[in-house]
Amino acid sequence: MRIRSSALAAVAALALSAAIPTTTAQAQPQDQPQDQAQARPQAAEAAARPGDIVSSAPSAFHPLPGQPTNTKAWKIHYNSTTADGAPNVVSGTVIVPQDGRTGPRPLITYAVGTVGMGDSCAPSNNLPYGTAMEANLIQQYTLRGWAVVVTDYEGLGTPGVHTYTVGPSAGHAMLDAARAAIRLPEAGLPADTPVGIVGYSQGGQASSWAAELQGSYAPELRVKGTATGGVPADLLKVADFNDGSYGSGLIFMAAAGQDAAFPELKLDSYLNPAGKLLVGAMKDNCVAIDAIAGSFKRISDLTTRNPLAQPDWQARLNRSKLGRTAPAAPVFQYHALADELIPYSVGSRLRSDWCARGANLEFDTIWIGEHVSGVITQSLAAGNWLADRFAGRTPRPNC
Repeated sequence: MRIRSSALAAVAALALSAAIPTTTAQAQPQDQPQDQAQARPQAAEAAARPGDIVSSAPSAFHPLPGQPTNTKAWKIHYNSTTADGAPNVVSGTVIVPQDGRTGPRPLITYAVGTVGMGDSCAPSNNLPYGTAMEANLIQQYTLRGWAVVVTDYEGLGTPGVHTYTVGPSAGHAMLDAARAAIRLPEAGLPADTPVGIVGYSQGGQASSWAAELQGSYAPELRVKGTATGGVPADLLKVADFNDGSYGSGLIFMAAAGQDAAFPELKLDSYLNPAGKLLVGAMKDNCVAIDAIAGSFKRISDLTTRNPLAQPDWQARLNRSKLGRTAPAAPVFQYHALADELIPYSVGSRLRSDWCARGANLEFDTIWIGEHVSGVITQSLAAGNWLADRFAGRTPRPNC
């Protein structure tokens, strides 16, 4: 099924939700049962498999407050893996359409773009209330009859600091979210469920890492394709591009995320008092506040010396660099030529690296638009491309 008629509604609704800071509502929505998983697990059991369900509780999915969707949803905690291979627990949301379908249906594992670092920013804390950014885009998949699982990422909505921009961790979280959705009995998804991987911006990094890792980390998943856009494939280049610009807050969020994953980096030892104040506040807030507070600042304004110039920081950031492994399944990659946050050259280099390694890749340049608009304008194309993969149609790579 190809969906074309809802594009304007999706644009308007996403613009509205993007203008509202993401917070957790105080009152339960009428169809939202009390969360039975409030006591969050502190760590995964050593014997547990990645993707195993730790806990689940009924939830709800509303793109806008009170908007009906004819779906059932569950908040889950599931076992996953850190960037260094240690077990952890990640939270997320499983959404299944209630459309009377009795046969198998595709599953989308979805990674959102940057929402912030505070636990209240986690998608699972906002999808029940209609306050989650990208919820209208997620609904485009449920309207096709597809199930969706949305990861919260490591440390976002679970104990610890969110490991923002740590690629391997995010890739693991996406793949294990798909495993968890399939293993959730209430979702009714068989083991051979066809899977699509979707994400843009931070979600583009996560989805691209999931695509690269899937063949070795989760080969049993029947991944049919990955739709990924606005990908920050090289964090050092992205940081250099944003230093001193209105996107500079992302640099300090990323530094905090890397430090959370790799405490030996000792970010605090590089920050001056203003830097410590800003980064400390970022860990408790969502993107609307963090982006404004961190904008138009240079790294030198908030540090005593630049951590990104140090070999240990460069080595850790390069661990999140994409393009070293060709994804096992086909990829649809898109990037805005005028992207003001993730330079087009970073996306086109990822395309070149994947093509050089034999990836089955279709690349699409967004000729008109910028970073945020790219996820909206390409959402239908991404969905249609995935529909073709689920239908078994032959991809059209353009390496």
